[in-house]
Amino acid sequence: MSVVRAAAVMLLGAAGAAMVAAGPVMAAQGRKARAEIQGELRGQAISFPGKGLPTELATHEGKPVLTGPQARAFAQVIGNNVLMATGGRTYGEISAELHAAGGDDEKLEGLRQTAFTGQMLRASLLNAYQAWQLTTLVIGLGALLTITGAALLATSTTLALAT
Repeated sequence: MSVVRAAAVMLLGAAGAAMVAAGPVMAAQGRKARAEIQGELRGQAISFPGKGLPTELATHEGKPVLTGPQARAFAQVIGNNVLMATGGRTYGEISAELHAAGGDDEKLEGLRQTAFTGQMLRASLLNAYQAWQLTTLVIGLGALLTITGAALLATSTTLALAT
């Protein structure tokens, strides 16, 4: 076997072995993170209302929020509720109105607090959704690394035996 071929066999084998070792670790870490997200969501005891959801969310009626996609859907519910409560105005718009009114309007102060609280809850749920999406990516990359590593190991073995 030539020196170049031997080096290629060794590099392919080493890279493959590293990928086969790292892939399952990545996938396990992704599953662990996903379980942590589910535990946090479960601990919040959030459930969709039993009725009155928009048509596109009707399948969630009465169900608890336990997954990233469910957290995203519930964030949409909160966003819609905040817009209804504030007459379609955002926290920034209400704050501007309050400042223009001299800062002493109780109704605007209450609306600003409602908008702030709703948007913070919504942001927290969207963060859970984004974290869920990252776990999906990590689990998928772990699987891809494992498969690619196995292919590199097989190639390395085939090249080593072909001489």
